[in-house]
Amino acid sequence: MRFSPGCWAYLECGGMLLKLGVLTSGGDAPGMNAAIRAVVRRGIFLGHEVFGISHGYDGLLKHRAWPLHLGSVADIIHRGGTILRTARSREFMTPAGQSQAVEALRSMDIAHLVVIGGDGSLRGARQLGRAGLAVAGVPATIDNDIAGTELSIGFDTAVNTVVEAIDRVRDTATSHERVFVIETMGRDSGFLALSAGLAGGAESILIPEVPWDLDAICERLIRGHRRGKVHSIILVAEGAARGFDVAAWVEQLTGFETRVTVLGHLQRGGSPTATDRILGSRLGAAAVDALHDGGGGLVLGLRADSVVGLDIDAVLEDRRPVDRRLYELASVLAI
Repeated sequence: MRFSPGCWAYLECGGMLLKLGVLTSGGDAPGMNAAIRAVVRRGIFLGHEVFGISHGYDGLLKHRAWPLHLGSVADIIHRGGTILRTARSREFMTPAGQSQAVEALRSMDIAHLVVIGGDGSLRGARQLGRAGLAVAGVPATIDNDIAGTELSIGFDTAVNTVVEAIDRVRDTATSHERVFVIETMGRDSGFLALSAGLAGGAESILIPEVPWDLDAICERLIRGHRRGKVHSIILVAEGAARGFDVAAWVEQLTGFETRVTVLGHLQRGGSPTATDRILGSRLGAAAVDALHDGGGGLVLGLRADSVVGLDIDAVLEDRRPVDRRLYELASVLAI
């Protein structure tokens, strides 16, 4: 028997026998359950014990953990949300809270942890890693803004949800000959609005990363109206502007009747697409493999359809930029 460096788990029988913890944190994303299922079943396949921690870091501070078995994750791959639940914890964001979390894991003999979530969740994982825990992060956020990976769990489902909403709104926009402003999530990131706007044929897309010109937007609406266009869709990421403000400005400058649809948390829910189920399965299993092989301080990501292990510091110190070429293409195709 020998001890794993910097960890409390032990090795025996020539390979690591681990006590793995898994939690979901921050905003939920469709496909999280697929990742949980993969962590549990891959972990058990390799001979490890897997413990689910409920309600994210808040649950960790309160020692809310229980063993997960093969049957614990049966029939969840198709479900949205997360069976482990999620919560935000201000207490964990403090040095004292992080020390308490480390002690909680130590008391449960859990030295290896898979954290499934977005930027804030991964930052929490990094802090636990710096305290000696072996941590593997799995990016899951509908914002798709995690550096190093081309795709985050939940993004594809959310894009499809927004596109479906655009299609439905367009029907009534056409019937009533109106301009519709649709507000999406995306406080700091425009990936969701940009991808959905391009796929849904929106006439204008407003995202936080690109300055927008209200006069140019209104001129486009007027040109379209003059050539016989009876409806228009403006897609607005919440970080770029408030949908109701944009609608008021458009109506004032053009005189066109304008309505607003705020999609809100509708974008987070629903059964995950096949893409998100597959991605969650691949990244969750890869996280277990990384810990099994003695790794830690990693974020698992997707590049050129291959799963790669990324240094967590490099991921969090960078910011994934939107593809300006997609933005320009959307503008060209909406003339």
